[in-house]
Amino acid sequence: MKIGLVRRGYARTGGAEIYLRRFAEAAGAAGHECVLFTEQWPRVAWPFAHVQVASDSPKKFADALTALHPRDECDFLFSLERIWTCDAYRAGDGVHAEWLQRRARFEPFWKPWLRQYNAKHSETLALEKHLFGPDGARLVIANSRMVQTEIGRHFGYPAERIHVVHNGVPPFAVSPEAREQTRRELGLRAENFAVLFAGSGWERKGLRFAIEAMNAAHLPNATLLVAGRGNERALPRSECVRFLGPVKDMPRCLAAADAFILPTLYEPFSNACLEALAAGLPVITTAYNGFAEIIAPGVEGEVVAQPDDIAALAAALEKWSDPARRAAIRPRLLALGAQFSIAENVRAILAITGRARV
Repeated sequence: MKIGLVRRGYARTGGAEIYLRRFAEAAGAAGHECVLFTEQWPRVAWPFAHVQVASDSPKKFADALTALHPRDECDFLFSLERIWTCDAYRAGDGVHAEWLQRRARFEPFWKPWLRQYNAKHSETLALEKHLFGPDGARLVIANSRMVQTEIGRHFGYPAERIHVVHNGVPPFAVSPEAREQTRRELGLRAENFAVLFAGSGWERKGLRFAIEAMNAAHLPNATLLVAGRGNERALPRSECVRFLGPVKDMPRCLAAADAFILPTLYEPFSNACLEALAAGLPVITTAYNGFAEIIAPGVEGEVVAQPDDIAALAAALEKWSDPARRAAIRPRLLALGAQFSIAENVRAILAITGRARV
């Protein structure tokens, strides 16, 4: 069949962008054809069919897409963007209404009040409400049970029309040589406990809580490696933090690390955590991360109830600073991470879309 894919924005290293390219390649190998409806994707980044949608806001994009009658161009419309209606919507960005509620718990009272006058948020909320309404998406693919529950709670969307397909990552191996070389380049000694934090959007991902936990933990040889871009001046001071800036070769950072931390306020399902798991690293995260539902807390990593529970985060860091504990669990982490491949993710979604078309 001819599958229409919808994604408004573009970031060269964005997770959704990488996912869409892999999805289109897998769909093509299975005999399907894909056409992308987008506003910002450069043609050089998309070797398949491409339809430009002119707009400058979420609502205008949804309106312009509707005016193009995309179902005239394809058999099945699969959207990774909040639009008015589609055959299937992949809720990879979670539920915006839920994110705003959780965010408000960690902000001064005036910020949520002011945000209600922000057109971007109001448009996104309106699109979301319609998309999960009777005239919106025929079915929804959530990347975690957490998001599935949120959609039902906020909008009453029928549970039988929400399919959970966890994210997947491509296979990769971390060699001992890469670990030694990268740690040497970073100035890390053998006894240093290196904890990796990766991603932009530091407020949502809870970097300040990770730094506070590093400061509170009794770990004299610990270093927090921060991969990504953000406002360093807005963060707590710490002598154990190394800011790496944007990183192109994330496997090298994973090779150098001993553990991964993401005390996020809201994360539908963190690909960064899944990559860390696939690299054999214990992951310390929160119950606000859909990724948390695939690991056994206390065994394969840690899941703290609240992102600002600094004592719990510090205790988790101290626990996983033990090299013997990490070595014992590493084979189990590698095996678990291997179960969540991008190939399996695409296969599952193609099966769902195929059944839905029939």
